[in-house]
Amino acid sequence: MTVNVADGLTAAHAAPAVVRGRGGRAIRPAVWLSALFLLLVLAWAVVPTVFTSGTPFDTDIDAAVQAPSLQHWFGTDASGRDIYTRVVFGARSSLLIGIGATALALVAAVVFGFAAGLGGRFTDGAISRFLEVLLALPGLLLALVFIAMLGPGVSTEIVAVALGSAAGYAWMIRGQVIAVKDSGYVTAATALGHKRSRIIARHVFPNAMRPLVVLATMGVGQSIVWSSSLSFLGLGVAPPAPEWGAMLDAGRDFVSTAWWLELFPGLAIVGCTLSVTVLGRHLQQRLEGRLR
Repeated sequence: MTVNVADGLTAAHAAPAVVRGRGGRAIRPAVWLSALFLLLVLAWAVVPTVFTSGTPFDTDIDAAVQAPSLQHWFGTDASGRDIYTRVVFGARSSLLIGIGATALALVAAVVFGFAAGLGGRFTDGAISRFLEVLLALPGLLLALVFIAMLGPGVSTEIVAVALGSAAGYAWMIRGQVIAVKDSGYVTAATALGHKRSRIIARHVFPNAMRPLVVLATMGVGQSIVWSSSLSFLGLGVAPPAPEWGAMLDAGRDFVSTAWWLELFPGLAIVGCTLSVTVLGRHLQQRLEGRLR
């Protein structure tokens, strides 16, 4: 048998670089970069004054609509406000909405999913029909209707985004609960005389929730995109609040003359979404044992 050295060298160069973590598990550079970027954004949200000395509301008409420079790294907007400072301070609102909406959606999904999966035929049928109606409607449309009825705001936006994604989570939890409660180990625990509450707490709940951990991680990125979309449409956080979607809305009239007004808030949204997705998929591979 012959070995083609050139093919071997080509394959070696084509293979993605990996870093071996504890236990010999492969950790790709994209995972590290995603984690570092999310840590940076989290630091922006917690201690923004460490990264900038200004405030997001400082105006300077003489410096209005200036391109990126050493003085203003991301340029300035029509009121002379520093875009870099506003992006840093905007991380708090965007992360708050993304994490808060995902957490609220999970709480509602657990309630409805477990009630449907563990309830009787009537309860399961009623909840399932309700979830099917919600799933038939686009999530963003539900959020738009909710905000149109109650008005824009951070708390309203969190509830609206959660409403749009809770039905999908609940339907998945219902399916997992039904599958787990009919499994062999649950049947064995029931035959051994274990209490129903103990079986649910020790067997049904952890096994039903395991697949949802990964989806919830990636759902934070989806919530950030949805909240930014609502703000871009003028139904989210009211200007001049430094929220990334609201910044995109404020800069769309200058997109042909001041590209930086759209570029940097957009990069922050895309960076957060991609980073959360990469980490979510990495977590999924670890849970499924596909990483060596």
